[in-house]
Formats: sequence, structure tokens, C-alpha cells
Amino acid sequence: MKKSEIKIIVELDENMMPEKIKWEATDAGFNGTKPAKTLMLSLWDEKENVTLGIDLWTKEMTINEMNKHFHQILLKMADTFERSTQNSQAANMIRDFSSEFAKNVELEK
Repeated sequence: MKKSEIKIIVELDENMMPEKIKWEATDAGFNGTKPAKTLMLSLWDEKENVTLGIDLWTKEMTINEMNKHFHQILLKMADTFERSTQNSQAANMIRDFSSEFAKNVELEK
């Protein structure tokens, strides 16, 4: 069985707020670490039947960047949901919501 390892490094300031986020993966197609301003990781806990999450962002993450990030996450969620469930109707509901979200936050195109 092949294994892949994903490593996330978070540098914190004196108040335990993320200053830098870096990541690397054994099969990412590049060597070394790559920087990121935000991280949202969701894991399904089968035993507890609940989603667990880690949500981090650096102080340099702007509101406009966060708006774009969330919009892209919503679109990615719709695509992933559709691929995993074959439920196009529900996926399109998520896409419709992401469009309304983009309008609400006045997202630049």
C-alpha cells in the first residue's frame, strides 16, 4: 500500500496567533514547503459521527482575500459533493449560494 504524508507547520506569535503557515506533502510535485495564509481542514470522525475542523489564518490575510478564499471553498465543496454523491441538484444549490455570497461580499471578478 502506498502512503502519502502531508505536513503542516504553523509558526505562532507570543499570543498563540498564527504568523506563518507552511505545508509540504510527499507527493505534492514540489520539494520543500509552500507558504499559505489560511488553512481550513475538515475531518470526518466516524465514531462520533461529527465533522472536526482546524481553521487558521495569518494576520496578513486580508478581508478581500478571505472573501475570495471562502467563495472558492464553496465552489470546491459543490464540485466535491457532486463527484462523491452524484447529486447535481444539491451541488447546484451550493453553487447558487456561492454566487449570492460573492454578490453579498462584493467580490471582485
